[in-house]
Amino acid sequence: MLTVEFPGSGKLINAIDNAVSQPTTPAITDTLRKALCQLIRSQEVVLPACVFEAAKDHYARRELYRSEEHGYSVVAMTWGPGQGTKIHDHSGMWCVEGVWNGALEIVQYELIEHDATRYHFRPVGSIEAGPGSAGSLIPPHEYHTIRNPSSDAVTVSLHIYSGRMTQCAVFDEQGDDWYLRNERQLGLDQVH
Repeated sequence: MLTVEFPGSGKLINAIDNAVSQPTTPAITDTLRKALCQLIRSQEVVLPACVFEAAKDHYARRELYRSEEHGYSVVAMTWGPGQGTKIHDHSGMWCVEGVWNGALEIVQYELIEHDATRYHFRPVGSIEAGPGSAGSLIPPHEYHTIRNPSSDAVTVSLHIYSGRMTQCAVFDEQGDDWYLRNERQLGLDQVH
C-alpha cells in the first residue's frame, strides 16, 4: 500500500520485493542494503518533499509504503538538528537503514546481562553515516542509538522493516551502563 506517490517509488518497491525473496535474513538484508545504497546514490528515487520537514519536538516517522504481500514497511525518518533516540531495539525485526541526506551517528550496543528490571549494555562501535550509506540490524544484534550530530542541518533516512514497527523497547540510563527497559508505542507523522 503506497501512502503517497513519488518519483521512483516503483523502482524502490521492486528492489525491496526482490531482496525479500532471498532465502535467509542475512541474504535479504545484504541484498537490500546494496540496492538501497545504489538507489540513493543514483538519485532515481525522489522522496516526497514532506520528509525533508523536521518536527520541532521529535524525530518524524512517515510511513511511505507497506507491502500487504510481504509484510515489510518503508518509513522515512526526519531528524532535526541534534535529534536522536535512546538505546532501543526493533522488537525482533530485521531492518535496513539508509541515509538519504545529512549525517547520522549510530552507536551499537551489546547486551551484557539483565535481570527482571535492569539491563547492562556496553557500546561496541559507532559510525557516522553520510548520504548513500546503509546498514542493517538483525536480532539479537539490534540495540542501538541514532542521532543527527548536526547543530543546524536536517537529516533524512529511509528504514525498511520486516514488518510494521509500532512499538519497541527503549532503555533509560540508570548509571554504570545499567538501564531500565520501557515499552514505547511508535506513532507516525502525516505524509502530505
